[in-house]
Amino acid sequence: MRLNAYLARAGVASRRGADELIKAGRVLVNGQPGQLNTFVAARDRVEVDGKPVAKQKLAHLLLFKPAGVVTTASDPQGRRTVVELVPGEPRVVPVGRLDADTTGALLLTNDGQLAHRLAHPRYEVEKVYEAELEREPTDEAMRKLAEGIELEDGRTAPAKACRLGPKLIELSIHEGRKHQVKLMCGAVGCPVTRLHRSRYAGLDLSGLEPGKWRALSVGEVEELRRLSGRSEG
Repeated sequence: MRLNAYLARAGVASRRGADELIKAGRVLVNGQPGQLNTFVAARDRVEVDGKPVAKQKLAHLLLFKPAGVVTTASDPQGRRTVVELVPGEPRVVPVGRLDADTTGALLLTNDGQLAHRLAHPRYEVEKVYEAELEREPTDEAMRKLAEGIELEDGRTAPAKACRLGPKLIELSIHEGRKHQVKLMCGAVGCPVTRLHRSRYAGLDLSGLEPGKWRALSVGEVEELRRLSGRSEG
């Protein structure tokens, strides 16, 4: 396991934060300064600022994110974060982001390799959203959403789009661009007034209320690994 992933798994910092610790010379592996390309084996001894660290038990949690909560581990503005809604040990971080006003399915984990793969567009992990719109979309607008929309950073991939009500649609995408659903709907003249992610990688929110979470089953974790092309434990 790469050193930054090991530190993230130990709950020391995010991978990016771990890279900064390593570059600052604060991480030792078997008594020697760790490098960004250092790999850690089970027998190796890792220390940060002179204190030994060890991998935490893997955790995979599904949270029903409520509105008004930010998808970060900490917030300089003092807003409530998603990590405050789940247990503090072992330390987990969100996979991807949902806007503060967006509700729905959010995965949190300390499995850095799995999280990285789930977020990578190569694996086309499905995300299903329910979007309330300012106005009823035309058939042409629905066709454009399904075929792909030209945005500032390029054309979106084909999506699945269906009507759930006069001003309510379901949109299934497998990309992870910032504000993608809102931008797509805005581009066809139907701004989003409320956005909810009903499913993520096949996981839905059955039995959960806003602000509540549950641990994934062994089978669900294995399915996520299969979807992300990572079959090992």
